[in-house]
Amino acid sequence: MAKKSGFIAILGKPNAGKSTLMNALLGTNLSIVTPKPQTTRKEVIGILTEKDYQIIFLDTPGIIKPKYKLQEAMMETIPQAMQSADVLLVLLEVDSVKKQHPLHSETLALLQNTKLPKIAILSKIDTCKSTVEIIPLLEKIQKMDLFDEIIPLSAKEKVNLEPVVSSILNYLPEHEFYYDEESLSTQNNKFFVSEIIREQVFLLTEEEIPFSTEVQISEFYERERGKWFIGAEIIVEKKTQKQIIIGKSGSLIKQIGLQARFKIEELLEHEVYLELFVKVRQDWRNNPSQLKAFGY
Repeated sequence: MAKKSGFIAILGKPNAGKSTLMNALLGTNLSIVTPKPQTTRKEVIGILTEKDYQIIFLDTPGIIKPKYKLQEAMMETIPQAMQSADVLLVLLEVDSVKKQHPLHSETLALLQNTKLPKIAILSKIDTCKSTVEIIPLLEKIQKMDLFDEIIPLSAKEKVNLEPVVSSILNYLPEHEFYYDEESLSTQNNKFFVSEIIREQVFLLTEEEIPFSTEVQISEFYERERGKWFIGAEIIVEKKTQKQIIIGKSGSLIKQIGLQARFKIEELLEHEVYLELFVKVRQDWRNNPSQLKAFGY
C-alpha cells in the first residue's frame, strides 16, 4: 500500500478546542491548553505517524478580529497555514453553533475561496445533554453548504477521534513521509519550554496579565551530570504587572516556576533547574521590532 502524508490546518474561534483535539489525536499534551481564549499564539506543529500514513497537524491561533499588532501577527498565521495545508479541519464549538453564526465573516470568506477539502468538527459535544440536542446543530452546519464532511466530537472525552483520522485519510495525498517516523514536532525543546511557562502564567494570573505576557528562553544548558539549567524571562508591559507576576515575597513567581518545572521535566525526561526573571517591555504587543524579536 502506498504511503500517505500531508498537512492538516486546524482552524476555529478561540476556545473551540483546537489544541485539545490535536493533543488527543497525538496522544500527548503538545499544545498548551487553558480555559482562557488566545492561549495559542503561534502555529504549533504536531506529527502523527503510523505504518501507512503521516499526518502533520498545524494548530493555529483562534480566529479573532485583531485589536493590536500582536493579534495582527497571530492572524497572519491563518492564511499561511491554509496555503501549506492539504486538508482543513474547522472546529465549530457547540455553544457557538447554538447561539450565532459559527464563523466570522472573514473566516467564511477564506473557506469559500479555497478548493481544499474541508472537514467540519462540531466540538465539545460532551456539553450536550443528549444526542437529540446534537442533531439540529449538525443540520445547521450542513445548511452552510461549505463542508465535505461533518463530525461531532468530544476531544476531552475522546469521542469520535478515529472517525476524524479516517476522514482525513480520505483526502490525504499519496506521498512519502515528510519527517522521521519518530518525530512528534518540528519545533525544538526551547519553544515548548517557553510555552509551558506561558501556560502557567495563563493559569495562575487574571485580567490583562496573561495577554500582556511573553516568555523568552535566555539560557538552556544540557549538562552531562546533574540537572539541566534553563533561564527564562517573563516579559510584561508594565511595572505593576511585574509586581503582580512576582507576587508577595516572590510567592507567585515561585508557584509559576514550580508548576512549570514539573511539566518541563516530563517533556524533557530529565531534571531541570529553572530560573525565572520578570522584565518590562513597554507596550511590546504594539511594537513591531519587539514582536519580530519574539518570533512573531
